[in-house]
Amino acid sequence: MYNNPYATIYNSQANIDRINNQIAELERLKSQIPTQTMQQPASLTQNFQLAPNNNLSVMRYSDSIDEVEKNVVIGDTPFFSKDLSVVWIKNTKGDIKTYELNEILPKDSKDIQIEYLQAQIEELKGMIRNDELSSNVNAEQNATNTPKYDEPIRTTTKKTEPTSVQKVSGSKKK
Repeated sequence: MYNNPYATIYNSQANIDRINNQIAELERLKSQIPTQTMQQPASLTQNFQLAPNNNLSVMRYSDSIDEVEKNVVIGDTPFFSKDLSVVWIKNTKGDIKTYELNEILPKDSKDIQIEYLQAQIEELKGMIRNDELSSNVNAEQNATNTPKYDEPIRTTTKKTEPTSVQKVSGSKKK
C-alpha cells in the first residue's frame, strides 16, 4: 500500500480539500465580526515638553541673594523675597539687579491736601530758621561796629619788587 501511487494522490487531494475548508470557515468567521472592530485603532502619540516655550521667566521665591546666584535661568527671571519687600532679577548671563518694593496706597483728595499742607508747614519752618540765622548775623555785625572794635584788623605789608628780572627766550618754530 505504501508503494501505491494512487494512495499518495488521494492523500494530497484530501489535504488540499481540508485546507480549502479551513479557509472557507475563516472567511465565514471574518464576515461575522462587526466592521467597527475591524477599523484601525487610533494612533497614540506622546509629546514631551523639555523646556517651557512661552513662560521663559517664571516668578520664583528666594530667601537670599545667595539662592538667586545658585539658580540657573533661561530668561530674565524675577526672584521675590518671602515678605515681598525685595525683588532680584537675574538674566541668562548671571547678572542680578536688586530692587526694593514698596506698597503704593491709593490716596483720596483729603490725603493729598494733608500732604500738601504738611509740605507748606515744613517750608515755612525752614524760612523761619533762615530768618533767625540771618537776624543773628546782623546782630553780631551791629555788635562789632561799636567803638570797642574800631581798631583796624589788617596790617599793611610792604611790597618789594625783585631786583633783577630775567627774560626767558623761547625757541623759534621753523
